Amino acid sequence: MAPLHRPPTSRAPSSRTPSNILPSVVALSFLALTFLICYKVDDFAAQTKTVAGHNLDPTPWHLFPPKIFSQDTRHARTVKIIHCSYLACRYANNTATRLPLHSAVSTHQCPEIFRWIHHDLDPWARSLISMKHLDESKKFAAFRVVIVEGRLYVDMYYACVQSRAIFTIWGFVQLLRRFPGMVPDVDMMFDCMDRPTINRTENKDMPLPLFRYCTTDAHFDIPFPDWSFWGWPEVNIRSWGEEFKDIKKSSKSSNWSSKLPRAYWKGNPDVASPVRTELLTCNHSIKWGAQIMRQDWDQEARDGFEQSKLSNQCNHRYKIYAEGFAWSVSLKYILSCGSMSLIISPLYQDFFSRGLDPLKNYWPIPFDNMCESIKHAVDWGNDHLSEAEAIGQQGQNFMESLSMDTVYAYMFQLITEYSKLLDFKPTPPPSALEVCSESLLCIADEKQRQFLEKSATSASLVPPCSLNRAGSDSVYSWLQQEETRKAM
Repeated sequence: MAPLHRPPTSRAPSSRTPSNILPSVVALSFLALTFLICYKVDDFAAQTKTVAGHNLDPTPWHLFPPKIFSQDTRHARTVKIIHCSYLACRYANNTATRLPLHSAVSTHQCPEIFRWIHHDLDPWARSLISMKHLDESKKFAAFRVVIVEGRLYVDMYYACVQSRAIFTIWGFVQLLRRFPGMVPDVDMMFDCMDRPTINRTENKDMPLPLFRYCTTDAHFDIPFPDWSFWGWPEVNIRSWGEEFKDIKKSSKSSNWSSKLPRAYWKGNPDVASPVRTELLTCNHSIKWGAQIMRQDWDQEARDGFEQSKLSNQCNHRYKIYAEGFAWSVSLKYILSCGSMSLIISPLYQDFFSRGLDPLKNYWPIPFDNMCESIKHAVDWGNDHLSEAEAIGQQGQNFMESLSMDTVYAYMFQLITEYSKLLDFKPTPPPSALEVCSESLLCIADEKQRQFLEKSATSASLVPPCSLNRAGSDSVYSWLQQEETRKAM
């Protein structure tokens, strides 16, 4: 009998279990999503404009080499931009006591230099300032500053040379910290380069409000304290309070009669300055009584700034101030030495220089016959030691009165008076980013951060000085006297 065979059983076709495929799909999807997110984050960071200058072109009206941020990897730079620009202020401690404006009434009057505030803002006293004014001013601005309910917002348009933007905006942040809850809502355009641009003749039909570091009689630009009051790390200049203290101390290390009986200037002449170019021809200690020295900042940086300390430059009886491409921050340091300052016919004015009186705080030097005039001033001073010393001392006293308390009070009063002229409610534009101490310290490099931290302030125990409108009338009398003097 044939053996029985079990019929073959039908088997279902083998199918691959999904246990191996699913993880692969998930992994690939995760990688793709990660790549997409990284791409989007990189793209977002590449479009974010920072106060440090990321993704910004230099100002077209004053070109300088574009900023290069090569110290960080691309990933590190992206993370830094995102964190500093969008996250730092969210986690900041904004618990400062906010005082109502009506509770801050000062009993003391502001210094005389504050009388220029109304003069600077008079072009808009009748017309007020509209959004149209700001839209036109934007064409000449490097950035926009908006303050709403004690918070600061900045809209960057162009990069500023070196660290000017960071330190200028740091000044605004410190102002809010100095007078918490008191700074009014405001919307203002700011240019961080040197020369004024809003010509009075060309813009007489519609004056444009633009803040900057200096102005002239022929411009509407509104002068504002410059960045160096909080420090200038590129040339190793510390905050104004620190520098003045050391300069004054050094100036007292020797008496007047033992100081060198010559006029002294040290600076950079290669800044398209006719005044400094002409000053180089006066470098003869016997013929012109002057010692003119060229400052090489690149070499100074390599040498650790040992030869450029401001406190080591008060050994002469006379110090010369010569404007650079425009006004120069050096004026405050020159006056601080207590030497008799020889100021060569300045064209530009910063916010405090208009308070200086010739032959009281300084000795004026005309551009024409510059060398002869320097020699005459030196000879006169050496023949009238006590009178020359008194002029130098009055210059130093003036700068001592310009403490950071005064600087913050001036900023406060200028912004307050300006805010009264706005005919609209300030609102941050969509492109503006909130800025605070934490975000600036975050975006700054290591050296900048050290300078910023040392210049930080705290809430004032007293309200700012009281600004009297009547005092501004004397400005116009002074201007008429200046016109008469120049015409003589």
